[in-house]
Amino acid sequence: MRARRAMLYVPANERRKIEKASALDVDSVCMDLEDGVALNRKNEARQTAAKALRTLEFGRSERLVRINAPGSGLEADDLAAILHCRPNGIVIPKVKDGDQIRWISERIAAVERDQGWEAGAIGLLAIVESARGIVNLPHIASADPRLQALIFGAEDLAGDIGATRTREGWEVFYARSALVICAAAFGLQAIDMVYVEYHDLEGLRREALQGAGMGFTGKQIIHPDQVAPVQEAFTPGDEEIARARRIVEAHAAHQAAGAGAFALDGMMVDMPVVRTAERLLDRARAAGKL
Repeated sequence: MRARRAMLYVPANERRKIEKASALDVDSVCMDLEDGVALNRKNEARQTAAKALRTLEFGRSERLVRINAPGSGLEADDLAAILHCRPNGIVIPKVKDGDQIRWISERIAAVERDQGWEAGAIGLLAIVESARGIVNLPHIASADPRLQALIFGAEDLAGDIGATRTREGWEVFYARSALVICAAAFGLQAIDMVYVEYHDLEGLRREALQGAGMGFTGKQIIHPDQVAPVQEAFTPGDEEIARARRIVEAHAAHQAAGAGAFALDGMMVDMPVVRTAERLLDRARAAGKL
């Protein structure tokens, strides 16, 4: 699966911003038909996003589109305008249950069949941002093979449960942890919450590093200045990579010799440590460091 260290939202009705985002070398560009677009500009946004998908070069960046929420009355028109332009994935906001994912997956599958495209070529990413969504996480995560990632929406969740957002984030910490654990349990990527104070790059770095430490594979961002610090935070360092390689190589050697757990640099190494090292190397490989 591709690296999604940073997922940059861009209002889908603003061609200039989409053009700028396409040249940033960010892992994922998400053209936003939902919150970033006023109700009276939805049709314009669909047309602009569709044209961008057809005509712009995004380099190595993934091309995503966030549609309007299932049940909004706008999502069907979003899909009709976008799917024939073959984005890499559709981001679904405000997901509360697995049925919403399956409904959208079926419509994507119909277009893939009609166009003769590879089945499953267009992925799905689900934003979970409500109390109901959090309690339904296992049903969401297992809803459809097309689903590739769970995304944590802290701001909407706080509003849904009546919490006051703070910089420390303890009011959403349980839900944030639940999402990353559920994603791991079902083999999905986990993409962390937005840091809304986009000029505070030091605070962004701290929160991104915390998310990476929790097991998130990437973070949502809303400004070009956030690309570099976030992608750096979710990229394993050279020393981490070298140590992980040594662990994996030493494990293979000890297995060949018939030994299980072993000591390395004064630390006992067993299978949980090896699996952590293997996951780190997978992340480094996805980021182009191996």
